[in-house]
Amino acid sequence: MNVLSLFDGISCLQIAMERAGITIDKYYASEINKHSIKVTQNNYPGTIQLGDVTKIDFSSLNGIDFLGGGSPCQDNSGLNKKQLGLKGKKSSLFYKFLEAKEILNPKGWLLENVVGVATNEISRALKTNPIKLDSRLVSAASRERLYWTNIPVNSLPTNKRLVLSDILEENVADKWYCDEGWNTWWLANKDFQLSKGYSTLNAPRKAACLTARMYASWNGNFIQDERGIRRLTVSECETLQNIPKGYCSGISDKWAYHALGDCWTVDIVTHILKHLK
Repeated sequence: MNVLSLFDGISCLQIAMERAGITIDKYYASEINKHSIKVTQNNYPGTIQLGDVTKIDFSSLNGIDFLGGGSPCQDNSGLNKKQLGLKGKKSSLFYKFLEAKEILNPKGWLLENVVGVATNEISRALKTNPIKLDSRLVSAASRERLYWTNIPVNSLPTNKRLVLSDILEENVADKWYCDEGWNTWWLANKDFQLSKGYSTLNAPRKAACLTARMYASWNGNFIQDERGIRRLTVSECETLQNIPKGYCSGISDKWAYHALGDCWTVDIVTHILKHLK
């Protein structure tokens, strides 16, 4: 199967296809973040990188069997006060996915995005309604997303009934713990942080949805123990996204967090792909 992945990130589609038992002949990826590209090439060196999606001539790509992508959601998200939807600079890149679909006419296709102000507009353009799936079924983190596809999915993933404590590592390195100044700020603002809904402290069940800005914008999932308050490690975040531990080891922690907050939960996508005929 020849695959084109737009907004490829760290190539979670390749992991999902492997787990679904799909043989990939050629995998074309469009991505502009150099750190994400490095992760992909470290793990899948045969990936053909095409660069900026706005500069791709889709008519030059022959024989694409499957088209996948998670177009940028920032303008579509309910957390964005401007609510520009597909008129926003980032979320308007959805139309590049639509262009690729119309030109390439792939046998299978899959688009992921958040529940947002452009949901109905995307559905009209793709002439199909989305499937709503939450990663909490296959992970110890919540992540509700919409999936538009022509794959006839008629079931939910098996509920693994994982909670955050199931995936926490023991004896983590000191670098994951917050310094004294950060601890003071966190404890003074704890109630406000937790009330925002995308921060947790010792979450009893599910971690909050991972974001690209976690730990850079005073949000994320935190663990408090006898040593202090710490972030989730990168490998714990990999586990929450059903990604093999060490997958992002070739880049800095900062960019690993960014990539993992931006990517797909692999086993959700694997479940969808298993319905592919």
